[in-house]
Amino acid sequence: MARWFLEVTDLKQYTYCPRIVFYRYCLPTIRPTTFLMEEGIRMHQAEEEREGRRSLRRYQIEEGERFPQLSIQSETLSLSGCIDLVIATPSRTATNAEAVVVEYKYSEQKAGSHFKQQLAAYALLIEEAWQLPVRYGFISSLPLKQTEHVSITAALRKKTRQSLDDIRAMIERQIMPDPPVSQARCVNCEFRRFCNDVV
Repeated sequence: MARWFLEVTDLKQYTYCPRIVFYRYCLPTIRPTTFLMEEGIRMHQAEEEREGRRSLRRYQIEEGERFPQLSIQSETLSLSGCIDLVIATPSRTATNAEAVVVEYKYSEQKAGSHFKQQLAAYALLIEEAWQLPVRYGFISSLPLKQTEHVSITAALRKKTRQSLDDIRAMIERQIMPDPPVSQARCVNCEFRRFCNDVV
């Protein structure tokens, strides 16, 4: 049986709290749109406009080609996504070319596992589509105007692939997963009122 396509944002949400993805696919009519979601979209758009005017030094890159808002998909992974920024260095066609992926986030917190797996998934997509290695990427905090270096390790790649398998298994079973271990995440969650077993 053919697998359906997931989106990379599903992976990020699942790693943060699996119930968010459960609601999207198993109870799709209840998904709310929040102020934070709308504000995140607005800040992403503003950052896109500024990014083209900046040097690449903030990513420790001397020379490279920028590819903003790159939509990409993989038949192998049954996964699609839109990457905030991909940098091919020194250029996409150079003999020694490699790619760097960048994700913007509307958060002041240090990048957690959910952002790192999102970045790793983008790396897998780029490697398949462009046949270029992706050794690392960056999480860019928009409120702090800071970037965090993330190595795309073998362990992170394995964990990311396992999470994709876990998401598909959860959707097929259609059984609500347990809440996250740290229910501090639930306090401002737009889905809290549907869970009934969290703070």
